[in-house]
Amino acid sequence: MDRHQLCEALHAAGVPAGLYEIPDCPGPPGGPRPEDRLYLTEQAGEWVVGVRQRGVRTVLARFPDEDRACRSLHARLTAEGPPPSPLTPGEAEELAHGAEGVQRRAREQLARALRDAEGGPAPARDGLRHDP
Repeated sequence: MDRHQLCEALHAAGVPAGLYEIPDCPGPPGGPRPEDRLYLTEQAGEWVVGVRQRGVRTVLARFPDEDRACRSLHARLTAEGPPPSPLTPGEAEELAHGAEGVQRRAREQLARALRDAEGGPAPARDGLRHDP
């Protein structure tokens, strides 16, 4: 596989063009590439697969030929990863209580913001206004 075939294979697999940088492979239409992406390049007679994060390039692997480098990048960009594992009863309980806490804090923040915007009396602990 060469870089042109890799570009075609990634497009056919539905991998967004903004996730990678390959020489002679067109980027996403209408805008710049994201700052963080995987890349393929040739350096000093070998092929490099790496990642660019916040403008810094880090080499992940070096290959003696273009074919191996292209196959490596393709595998990295098309890997599905492990399937999600089901939650244990304890994790499900923790998640449910965490959601209640997030909702409670959001109600409190909303009540404070409304109070501050209106300049009215402070709301009661239940988040509702109780006028005297």
